[in-house]
Amino acid sequence: MAIQWFPGHMNKAKKAIAERLKSVDMVIEMLDARLPASSENPLLAQLAKGKPKLKILNKQDLADPERTAIWLAHYNALDNTNAIALDSSEKSAAPKITAACRELCPNRKGLDKPLRVMICGIPNVGKSTLINGMIGKKSAKTGNEPGITKAEQRLFLADDFWLYDTPGMLWPKIIVEESGYNLAASGAVGRNALDEEEVALELLDYLRRHYLPLLQTRYAADKDPSSHWDDVAWLEWIAKKRGALLGGGRVNYQKAAENILTDFREGAIGRITLETPKQWESWLKEARKREAALKAEREAKKLARSGQQPQE
Repeated sequence: MAIQWFPGHMNKAKKAIAERLKSVDMVIEMLDARLPASSENPLLAQLAKGKPKLKILNKQDLADPERTAIWLAHYNALDNTNAIALDSSEKSAAPKITAACRELCPNRKGLDKPLRVMICGIPNVGKSTLINGMIGKKSAKTGNEPGITKAEQRLFLADDFWLYDTPGMLWPKIIVEESGYNLAASGAVGRNALDEEEVALELLDYLRRHYLPLLQTRYAADKDPSSHWDDVAWLEWIAKKRGALLGGGRVNYQKAAENILTDFREGAIGRITLETPKQWESWLKEARKREAALKAEREAKKLARSGQQPQE
């Protein structure tokens, strides 16, 4: 099942972001270090085309450090782009961020030419927590549910550094299926838009293939038999370990799914990153092929209804 979530307030946020982009010098995009490309908004890339960009890989303390280094190198190799990794609660974040921004826009400084920056990110990426730490007071609302910030705020990191905070936003259609599951696993998608059991099984499938020792340690699984378990076997094992059982010892799959998702989001399993640049490139290539095939199929049906023949 494809994961999609673009409620009405996000469409409003899209319009507000498009309008604000006309008056800012550059853009900060906060990414989840555990799923950098999946949390990168293609809609923002389209709207902010040509603007300097700072990519912040947030929640690096929850991510695989080796993969974070690979992602930083990937983004820093792009034109007109800087990338840094942070913890959302990091107290030294402000000077790191302002320095990276000023490097991208060296001519914007002083009261007569303040640096105007817009900060964006997907829901629940930790943007509000980071901003509150940077300005030293609670200005942005925070919470564990996606979509807390609903309106733009202007903040001052310095007299000549204006920061425009925008609501968390996804995009109308997530074409990469793996991306949708990763976003759902991270908590960026509203609960009413996903099947937690399905998301948990997809997460377990990835973890058992790429982070099996962490799974075995977290859930006290014997190494030999667990190396051959599939994702369903893992979910059932976790259910038994956590007491997620119904009458007669039957597995409560929903409760077990909630357990694994909570453990992942809190970093209890270990430092995990759900994608690499090479994996993402492969997923995106396949997704674009599927989209092209669907488009061709729709066009063929449209022509068939009109009685025309498709062009060779």
